[in-house]
Amino acid sequence: MSVIELRTPAEIEQMRPAGRFVASVLEATAKAAAVGVNLLELDALAHRMIRSAGAESCYLDYHPSFGGSPFGKVLCTSVNDAVLHGLPHDYRLRDGDLLSLDFAAAVDGWVADSAISVVVGTPRDEDLRLIDTTRRALDAGIAAARPGHRIGDISRAIADVAKAEGYSINTDFGGHGVGRTMHGDPHVPNNGRPGRGLPLRPGLVIAIEPWFLETTDRIFTDPDGWTLRSADGSRGAHSEHTIAVTEGDPIVLTQRG
Repeated sequence: MSVIELRTPAEIEQMRPAGRFVASVLEATAKAAAVGVNLLELDALAHRMIRSAGAESCYLDYHPSFGGSPFGKVLCTSVNDAVLHGLPHDYRLRDGDLLSLDFAAAVDGWVADSAISVVVGTPRDEDLRLIDTTRRALDAGIAAARPGHRIGDISRAIADVAKAEGYSINTDFGGHGVGRTMHGDPHVPNNGRPGRGLPLRPGLVIAIEPWFLETTDRIFTDPDGWTLRSADGSRGAHSEHTIAVTEGDPIVLTQRG
């Protein structure tokens, strides 16, 4: 039986440093992502920031059932047809690459998790539209994260944005509870029925993470045992924030800028 932990207002305040740190790493790695930069350089930058902050990586020794081995890196770097869990490897970014960065870390025992997608160099209109849709879907999901609503209301808000743009939705991977560990209950799928699922109560801290592929909802695992790619080679984008449900507006713990 799953256990849903609710955080006190004081505990949510204690989570803010983790959220700020995760946001700062994503800002730094996204800024550093330029044509010719190696994915391993981005991972090394995130690693240096972790050490400097006295933080702890959530990825380095992470080995869930769906992973081929311990992840071994501190940053997910998914390029073009890769959309989730991209394992950094010896690849230099090229003009027009669509890069998704996903990062989670713990500060003082509290975890935050967030993701961003950017275009390196010259963008394609299709990529900008895809990224924008994930961002708007994230905003819609966050707006639905209020007491009196349910998980299904978040899921439906995300799906409505995607479907309006003609994107199909994979529900194998989605949002999740966040707290002392990176992945906990409840699961927050990117499609669902309003009024269904766990009631949202103040103190619930979750990561909401819409991710969409341009022309499919099917994925496969790369031979590296981690990177998830689109079945048809189309590109993907991913946006994610860790948020806290409150009596009023949700708090975005990983807000950037």
